[in-house]
Amino acid sequence: MIRPLLISTMMLASIPTAAAAATPAEERAAIDGQIGKDYPALDALYRDLHAHPEMGFQETRTAAVLAKRMRALGFTVTEKVGRTGLVALYRNGAGPTLLVRTELDGLPMEEETGLPYASRAEATFEGKQTFVAHSCGHDVHMTAWIGAAQALLAMKDRWKGTLMFVAQPAEEQVSGAAAMIEDGLFTRFPKPDLGIAVHVGSNEVGTVIVKDGIVSSNSDSVEVVFNGRGGHGSMPSATIDPIVMGARFVTDVQTVISRQKDANAFGVVTVGAFQAGTVANIIPDKAVVKLSLRSFDADVRKLLLDGVTRTAQASTTMAMAPAPTITRLHGTAAVVNDDTLAARLATALSAAGGDRIRHVPASQPGWSASEDYSAFIDAGVPSVYLTIGGYEKERLADWASKGQPVPSNHSPYFAPDHDPAIRSGIRTLTLAALTLLPG
Repeated sequence: MIRPLLISTMMLASIPTAAAAATPAEERAAIDGQIGKDYPALDALYRDLHAHPEMGFQETRTAAVLAKRMRALGFTVTEKVGRTGLVALYRNGAGPTLLVRTELDGLPMEEETGLPYASRAEATFEGKQTFVAHSCGHDVHMTAWIGAAQALLAMKDRWKGTLMFVAQPAEEQVSGAAAMIEDGLFTRFPKPDLGIAVHVGSNEVGTVIVKDGIVSSNSDSVEVVFNGRGGHGSMPSATIDPIVMGARFVTDVQTVISRQKDANAFGVVTVGAFQAGTVANIIPDKAVVKLSLRSFDADVRKLLLDGVTRTAQASTTMAMAPAPTITRLHGTAAVVNDDTLAARLATALSAAGGDRIRHVPASQPGWSASEDYSAFIDAGVPSVYLTIGGYEKERLADWASKGQPVPSNHSPYFAPDHDPAIRSGIRTLTLAALTLLPG
């Protein structure tokens, strides 16, 4: 069962408060000044990362670029943690260890933004050649991660403790965080006392959302293989047609949502791939269906997984076919923010001024997308996962006036206004770190 992390009174007493020597507004001014000094190089980094995305667990170039910059700043860097991840440590006196996470990987899709530095990168993914694009915004996150490291080191007289900057592979496959933990992330390195991360979205730049409780959904990726008996398209009675089984399943599995799940509970079953056959006059011997399941509640998560299994088995029983092969490819739990830390950051970010800080209560629903930062939280790292806006107000107004949808994360047209978005990401991460680390 997924439960919010609770911090005891004793633990709260041990968590340091922000330095009293400077107000949040003064901290913001200092951060903005540092961003101004660093930004030309950060802009070049962003364009380079955007043009050269890599798939999960293949991010060797990306990790090397970040590792070189972190070493130049004075961090102690360990590469190849969880296959292609990296851990960068900077110790600045006695104090807590703060995890600051970014993601390394891109998506298996072709970018259609038309940007002069648009990605034309390709990679092999699941045995097939594919274009790769940073259509989720990880290039913004990585650049802000580097910028926050620069700002924090420039301001190291204002905080004490250990920075643990983690660049995680394979977030899009929701498996990279677990791979790093299995590779000794919290045994080979200090176990973080606190954690933060940011994600860029498609709302107005300058907006920072701090959410109590559940932030993102549980996610499960499932593959169903329908096993039939192939043959000539003119003699279907001599075959067991897996395409018919798969087609029935695609329709019937939605009744798990419409007729079995509580109407008040969040749950999604999406069929993202249906792979079968080669030509029109051959009935194949198998069909492969791949699904994405999303939920907030642990009981709903189980209902969806069980419902997929029952529905697939029913489709094969009706066709008098062999049992389907059902494989849970990967999954992750919901990200659950620590309410006490979230309130603390919301207060500090609001006091800094200049941004629109939305502190969203736990009673409001989270984000329907998923994120495997939850693995770090579930391993015992109280955290706040924040979201920042990505588009300028004028650009959003232009789309609205034309009745056009705003390109969201994972769209081939997703192209945040990276300059203000990166600055917002740096500012948010740095202010959060200064709030959580002692002065």
